[in-house]
Amino acid sequence: MNRRISFLLAALLLAGIFSARGASSSSSSAPARKAINLSDDDPQLPFSGAILTGNTLYLSGRIGIDPKTGKAPADSNEEIHLLLDRIKATLAQAGLTMDDLVYVQIACTDLTLYDKFNAAYRGYFTTKDLPAREFIGVSSLLRGGRFEVQAIAVKR
Repeated sequence: MNRRISFLLAALLLAGIFSARGASSSSSSAPARKAINLSDDDPQLPFSGAILTGNTLYLSGRIGIDPKTGKAPADSNEEIHLLLDRIKATLAQAGLTMDDLVYVQIACTDLTLYDKFNAAYRGYFTTKDLPAREFIGVSSLLRGGRFEVQAIAVKR
């Protein structure tokens, strides 16, 4: 009887060792996450400018703020360019370009600015295959902004 118990214990021990070894070798580690922030991003804000995980970048909502005043400029064209330049700079810091964007969401407080935004927006891309996009109306945005953009980019 002792031989049977000894054999059973040895078999269970070996099975446990092989199971543990197999589990550790087959587990895949999740891609590392890296926060992407521009040098003038406010470190006190409770979010990152973007998160890079694997080859995908998730960009937080951005508004076109004049760095001198901390508010959106009076001129909507200037605001659009400030905003898109910050998106472009965030992408560049992560090693991506505007052409790597796959989805863009734009919130706008004045939908009559749709064509004006599109005219500037198109100039930031070199590809003819533009990202999927949503342009939605909202009643207000922080700091008097007229536009807020959030996006997802995937490195080609």
